[in-house]
Amino acid sequence: MRKSREETELTVQKLKEIAKFHFIEKGYAQVALEDIVKDANLTRGALYHHFKNKQALFLAVFESIQRDVAEYVEAEAGKSDDLWEQLINGCRAFLTAATEANNVKILLIDGPSVLGWGVFREMDEKYSMNSLREQLIYLQENNQLKEISIDAVTHSLSGAMNEAALWIAEQRDRQKRIGEAVDTIILLLEGVKNETT
Repeated sequence: MRKSREETELTVQKLKEIAKFHFIEKGYAQVALEDIVKDANLTRGALYHHFKNKQALFLAVFESIQRDVAEYVEAEAGKSDDLWEQLINGCRAFLTAATEANNVKILLIDGPSVLGWGVFREMDEKYSMNSLREQLIYLQENNQLKEISIDAVTHSLSGAMNEAALWIAEQRDRQKRIGEAVDTIILLLEGVKNETT
């Protein structure tokens, strides 16, 4: 009897959740697929039915975390009606979510090395940079951003936040460091803000 779509989705979700736990606890290199299928009470063949290999499973976990972070950023940004506050709220939310203990290992440490920079940047663009670019475009359309290259600002700000997230993840007082990074981002953004409005 063939599995229903709902059963398949539940199996895939279960595998991703168990794999996420293992990737966080041990790091990608130390995770054995045998441990994942054992915890999922499935066969290795069942895992391969859904994921080509360990890297494909990692990519699925990585993408689900990216999606969760993006949703959190959107929700936090939307707490204000002010366009600049939305941008700052989104930056703060990204730094907060990306440096959560359960996200650091997968997003910031293993992600680039396991997936390679090409895939890592593609995922970053899909889930983070596109939203950032849209907000910057909206600011410019509303005469609140100087006539400057949106792509240049997007890449520069995204790069700064990714680097800040790596720095924050290594610090003891995470909340203090997030505050310092956000204060710095605000100062950087003042340079592109259109003060004539």
